[in-house]
Amino acid sequence: MLVNGFYSVVSWIFLALTVFAGVALVMAAIAREDAYRAASKNTKQFWLIILGVAFAIMLLVPMMFLQIIAVIAAIVFMVDVRPALRQVSGKGGGRRGSSSDGPYGPYNGGR
Repeated sequence: MLVNGFYSVVSWIFLALTVFAGVALVMAAIAREDAYRAASKNTKQFWLIILGVAFAIMLLVPMMFLQIIAVIAAIVFMVDVRPALRQVSGKGGGRRGSSSDGPYGPYNGGR
C-alpha cells in the first residue's frame, strides 16, 4: 500500500514536470525572434528544437536519465532565457519608480 502511494506521488511530480516543459515550449514559441538576438540567447529555432525535444522526451521516453536532462533544459530556458527576453521586450520587471528612488524606496532628501 505504501508503494502504491509512492508511485502516485511520483506520477503527479512527473505530470507537473511535463506540464512545466510544455509551458516552456509555448513561451519560447510566443516570444519574438528579434528578442532572442537582442538578448544574445541563441536563436528562437534553437530553443524551439531543444524544448520540443525535451517535451517529447517527457511524454514518450520512459528513461529517467533523459527526463532529467529534459527538465534541466526547460529550467535553463525559464530561469535564464525567459527573463532576458522579457527585459529586452519591455514586458519585465515589477514597478518602475522615479529617478529619485533608492534601493529601499523614494529618497526625499531628509524632508
